[in-house]
Amino acid sequence: MSENTNAASAAAKTPVDFWFDPLCPWAWMTSRWMLEVEKVRDVEVRWHVMSLAVLNEDKLDELPEEYREMLETKAWGPVRVVIAAQQEHGQEITGKLYTALGTRFHNRGEGATREAVVGALVDVGLPAGLADHMDSDTYDAQLRASHKEGIDKVGQDVGTPVIAVPGADGEQIAFFGPVVTPAPKGEAAARLWDGTLLVASTPGFYEIKRTRTQGPIFD
Repeated sequence: MSENTNAASAAAKTPVDFWFDPLCPWAWMTSRWMLEVEKVRDVEVRWHVMSLAVLNEDKLDELPEEYREMLETKAWGPVRVVIAAQQEHGQEITGKLYTALGTRFHNRGEGATREAVVGALVDVGLPAGLADHMDSDTYDAQLRASHKEGIDKVGQDVGTPVIAVPGADGEQIAFFGPVVTPAPKGEAAARLWDGTLLVASTPGFYEIKRTRTQGPIFD
């Protein structure tokens, strides 16, 4: 297949913008579902960072102590590394690094440690020194801008992930979630995608929710 044919094929796909925080297990599950959707629907995911730390920084006093401590001590590091990698090595590395981080954090149970971050960087051929950005605010302005772009599409009362797709009228349809575990595969992934778009594109629709009965199930 020629380079021009590949480019035309990519251009024909519907872009799906996906905002994530690598620390969030639920965003991780949704992202794995989204990769399944890419296999069965004519879509292409474009990965962006958002931040649970930024989202909650003005309401830390209202949060449970354990969650507040997590945000203050663990939430900044991984997402700072992703934005640094994006800024220094290009947008296309974002999804690959997210997969490497999430596999180590969630599937392997290594947690969001510096060792896990370094391992993920090496996994995708990036310099291990990028892990130094865990404690650096060098790219916080870019991180906040990416976060704002995503969260402004859905409002402050949701979290990660945020997904946005082109609507029939050219305007983006954006929504939080779906939160699902385990990540559906094959035609089950396709059906959930089709249904999510149908619901999200319905004028006046705001929310559908049920009680969570189990934690995330990682493959």
